[in-house]
Amino acid sequence: MAVDLRLIGLLSRALNHELSAVQQYLAQATLTALWGMEAESKRFREDVHAELRHAELLMETLLGYGVAPGAAQLTPVRMGRTLAEMLAMDRVLEIEAVRIYEEAVRYCERTRAAEVCVLLSKILEDEVAHIKELDEWRATLPKEAAYG
Repeated sequence: MAVDLRLIGLLSRALNHELSAVQQYLAQATLTALWGMEAESKRFREDVHAELRHAELLMETLLGYGVAPGAAQLTPVRMGRTLAEMLAMDRVLEIEAVRIYEEAVRYCERTRAAEVCVLLSKILEDEVAHIKELDEWRATLPKEAAYG
């Protein structure tokens, strides 16, 4: 059976995005730690672990297809000068993830790639939940911090 190059491309694109998210959240965890914001740093580190798990699942899938995983080019980190700006940048990052996974799920549904569809649908759910968590976190910030 021939490898579906479009599916491999979608999986690789998702992997690239997940590794870019790891880079962004790790940079934010480091910066907030430098600012003395330990609770926030810990929360960003939890995000790093969630995104790494997604990356691992995508790598397993690619390897299952006999394709060596590789992120072509990581997206530059979007830091922000305040916690509010960081969270706003992270929301944009997560919305991009949702778009990637929605496209990939639609493709898997059309091509009847059921196993991959289940995986991508689960990651999509995680990304949607993460947007909600970011919105809830942003809502707890003082009004003056809410806009950076």
